[in-house]
Amino acid sequence: MSRKPKKGYFVRGQFVAEGSEMDLQLKAELRGTDGSTKTELKRESDELQDLGKELLTLRSDLFNRLNLPEKLAEALAEAKRITNFEGKRRQMQFVGKLMRKLEEVEVTAVRQALDEQRNGSAEEKLSLHLAEQWRDRLIAHEESLATWLEQFPRTDTQQIRALIRQARKDAPEDDKAAESQGLAPRKGRAYRELFQLVKEQLEDAKTQSDAESHEDDA
Repeated sequence: MSRKPKKGYFVRGQFVAEGSEMDLQLKAELRGTDGSTKTELKRESDELQDLGKELLTLRSDLFNRLNLPEKLAEALAEAKRITNFEGKRRQMQFVGKLMRKLEEVEVTAVRQALDEQRNGSAEEKLSLHLAEQWRDRLIAHEESLATWLEQFPRTDTQQIRALIRQARKDAPEDDKAAESQGLAPRKGRAYRELFQLVKEQLEDAKTQSDAESHEDDA
């Protein structure tokens, strides 16, 4: 009995049987999609839906700054109101669908807003870094206090002197064992309170400077 010939076709002299792996791959290429592309699209879709979930927790000032499409903003507001698990799941699927319609620049803005909420703005980071620098200078160098009081005369002199003195006393000796394990030495209460005092004085000075600037503009 003769064998029934396989159905298929030739590509560049090679026979491709219908239903074979090569056949499926070639047909996918003709459609303009392949397995990896589908996987990437699915991953991007899931990421956008996760971003939509995170938007539910975004602070109102950051959320309003995004100026999202009205339909998406309403869908997110509705998702916040829904308490039923299945109802919320369906609503978030709808949110994900709307998220996929955003322009790339809008998605980038969403990511930046969420990052700012988690890690603070660039200005806030700079302010914290400056406070850390001043705290360390005040503890390490006697002459730094005079420089500080000259720049920030509203500081309680007695309080800051006491905190500096106590922070120096509390400074832990070099802990080689902790350093070898990548552990930072534990800081005392005065060290933390000095940082807070410095941070507050820097913020007050900035607020006063901004207010004076507005008065000059007026």
